[in-house]
Amino acid sequence: MLDIKSRDKTYEAQMHRADELEREICKLKQTEKTLRRQNNYLTALHETSLGLIDHLDKEKLLVAVLQRAAMLTGTEHGFIYLREPGDSEMQMQVGMGFFKNQLGRRVKPGEGMGGKVWEVEHPLLVADYRSWDGRLSDKALDDLHSVVGIPLKGRDRMHGVIGLASVTPDRQFADEDIAVLGRFAELALVALDKGKLYADVRRELTERKRTEATLRESEQRYRLLLESSPDPIVLYDIQGKVTYVNPAFEQTFGFSGKDLLGKHIDFVPSENWPETKAAIERMLSGQKIQLFETRRMTKDGRVLDVQLSSTLYYNRDDQPAGNVVILRDISVQKKTERELRKYHDHLEDLVQERTAELAKINAKLEQEIDERIRAEEALRKQGNRFKAQSHHLEEVNTALKVLLKQREDDKKELAENVLSNVKELISPYLERLKKSQLNTNQKTLINILDSNLSNMISPFISKLSSKYLNLTPGEVRVANLVKEGKTNKEIAELLCISKNTVLFHRYNIRQKLGLRNKKINLRSHLLSYDS
Repeated sequence: MLDIKSRDKTYEAQMHRADELEREICKLKQTEKTLRRQNNYLTALHETSLGLIDHLDKEKLLVAVLQRAAMLTGTEHGFIYLREPGDSEMQMQVGMGFFKNQLGRRVKPGEGMGGKVWEVEHPLLVADYRSWDGRLSDKALDDLHSVVGIPLKGRDRMHGVIGLASVTPDRQFADEDIAVLGRFAELALVALDKGKLYADVRRELTERKRTEATLRESEQRYRLLLESSPDPIVLYDIQGKVTYVNPAFEQTFGFSGKDLLGKHIDFVPSENWPETKAAIERMLSGQKIQLFETRRMTKDGRVLDVQLSSTLYYNRDDQPAGNVVILRDISVQKKTERELRKYHDHLEDLVQERTAELAKINAKLEQEIDERIRAEEALRKQGNRFKAQSHHLEEVNTALKVLLKQREDDKKELAENVLSNVKELISPYLERLKKSQLNTNQKTLINILDSNLSNMISPFISKLSSKYLNLTPGEVRVANLVKEGKTNKEIAELLCISKNTVLFHRYNIRQKLGLRNKKINLRSHLLSYDS
């Protein structure tokens, strides 16, 4: 009996030990399964993370994230909805397995699994989608069973929803699957941020390339403009050293651009240094130098009269980097001004001489007229006593009339000659000078010359214009030129007006002279006033 009891106890102890071993083996297997799954999970996370580093395309990154998550949870069906900023709908842009045929589907907040997760902004697990109250009514979704969705929520907004699904009743998702999917949702957000960053970088690079191309094109245009400019142009840095000269500068001053680069140009005459230094100071203070007249020397020692304009240019930091100087050789223009001034002085001398001669003639004629008056008075008083001399006095009177007529004719001829010479020999050149490129001082001198000429010939013009009734000054000028036989084109060029304006003045002249609708030549009619 003792042996039997002892064996029974030993057997019970062995069975209890066997049960403990079996439980330990089960625990080891469960632990091994958990470790294997965690290892697969960590491996998948690691490989997915490496994929995020190696790849740049957003869609490929999202597909990789979804595939890894589906593999770890034991399904082949997954989807990702994405939403653009400001959109009122999400669109399924990534789908695998069952959801390949659902790509492009759009949902609003609260519609279906994606819309519901968007609305509540936290993970959602549905055991059986077919009987779920929030499902979409599309019959194509009847094969879905267990579905899990995770929001792709960034710091500032909802980017979308990632989800997994099962099409068999025996595969149900658990909280552990939600945790796994949550980790991959974070990787999906990283993929979205990386994709956005990559797109921004590509856009920035594209814009930078476009900007660089525009800058190159602009630089080519400006260089072409500088190269083709007929005026000498020189660029200085802020220390006053040459950084560029155009071909016109080399041709005008004789300096080679290669010899000047990085150096100061010694071409300012000593007597022009004070005004040049003052101009530089004004420019450095921010003022623009416009049409500043000074002098510069060429390489061979010739001194040129120049007109200079200069302004600062700035670097990217909005700091002065140097200045641009544009010069224009006005030596010929200055020479013309001196010759014109000399001719003007000579003309004034001639006018003074003619005026003195006319004064002498007038004095002589006045004396003759006084003598005639005295003679006539004496003849009247002594008429009865000197009847015999009456015939002789009449002859003397006739001679005096002829002399007076000759005097009037001489004065008229002299006036017309002066007017004609001024209009033909002086006025056209004055008008051409007015049309040329002159500075303010030059235009003022030309206007003074024109005004003085007008004042000198005004007595002759007033005498002639008195014959033309109530004509305006412009009409008087046109009438005088018509009387001289000038064509409409010649009158327009002489008076610096259009041909239509000449025709308008001719029409008014004919109307004021009573010649409208009459076949009378205007020049012949005007000439008749001189008879």
